Amino acid sequence: MTMTDPSTVDAATLRELIAAGRAPRLLDVRTPGEFEAAHIAGAYNVPLDLLREHRAELRAHLDEDVVLICRSGARASQAEQALAGVGLPNLRVLDGGMLAWQATNAPVNRGRGRWELERQVRLVAGSIVLAAVVGSVFVPGLRWVAGAVGAGLTVAALSNTCAMGMLLSRLPYNRGAGCDLDTVVGQLRDAGPRS
Repeated sequence: MTMTDPSTVDAATLRELIAAGRAPRLLDVRTPGEFEAAHIAGAYNVPLDLLREHRAELRAHLDEDVVLICRSGARASQAEQALAGVGLPNLRVLDGGMLAWQATNAPVNRGRGRWELERQVRLVAGSIVLAAVVGSVFVPGLRWVAGAVGAGLTVAALSNTCAMGMLLSRLPYNRGAGCDLDTVVGQLRDAGPRS
């Protein structure tokens, strides 16, 4: 694989590998709802929370080249760290994620449209801040709610994690089609090793 750095692969290179029949195993770590809305053909949906919880079990089914995919690359990088922690070699992150993939006009399988998790976080955080600021006219202490949301977003940026995003990913809207460990392992096992 040609990389942009040792742990990433760019969208153009991944497209070439897929077209040449040398596709690595593609693991999409977004929520089932995001995956259902648009994903790369041949990708397996293994949401980040499921991957983290069952990384040792998944390792047994992932011995070839693996490319991890999310919206922008942040969650895929977290998945890379989790899988590397159980000794899985040959891990790469799709540089720029689905945003970069779609920017190259690469084909995607589309389903029911849903808002991406990052957009949902912006809506919820913005709504809480707006309500707290407007409400602080009547209840001055509410301004601290807006401050707490701002502090949470700052921590999320610095740590490259998002507690609000993790909570929102558990909502039924983001669950989409069922995605559990047995289903994922069955799909990986049925597909067998890639050449």
